[in-house]
Amino acid sequence: MPLPREPDARDGYRLLTAAARIIQRLHDEALAPLGLTRAAVIALEAAAPRPMNQEQLAAKVHVQSQTLGRVLARLEAEGLVTRTRNPADRRQFQVEISPAGNAALQAARRAERAAVPADFDGWETLSEQLARFVDFFRTRQQGTPGSDTLRQSKPPSAWEEP
Repeated sequence: MPLPREPDARDGYRLLTAAARIIQRLHDEALAPLGLTRAAVIALEAAAPRPMNQEQLAAKVHVQSQTLGRVLARLEAEGLVTRTRNPADRRQFQVEISPAGNAALQAARRAERAAVPADFDGWETLSEQLARFVDFFRTRQQGTPGSDTLRQSKPPSAWEEP
């Protein structure tokens, strides 16, 4: 009779990674017909509540300002956001979502919801467990000198523009 396996964090990591990749692929496929990327949707969501400067927006989504700037340049060219130079500090841009950007964001949210099957009967349990997992590690890392659990040395894959 085989011995029961001890829990292994690597197994959980692999499962989380595989699940994330599946959802990301489904979202990418759903957003493609809209001409949007996950990075664009993240930027639109962050800019939607109120205008803010590009550095504040970059901090909000946990990427470098330059990385966000490339995404914003594309969104601006498509009329989804406006960027206005701050007259007091010409280095800063004020970013604001446009009405077309709000419409694109709503369409993206609908597309992302439709991309993931609602008939999986474990969504509620999975969401609760993942929230507990994230909270556990965020709480554990808070107060550790030099730690920032959300900042990464490399931007999340959503920010790697095609």
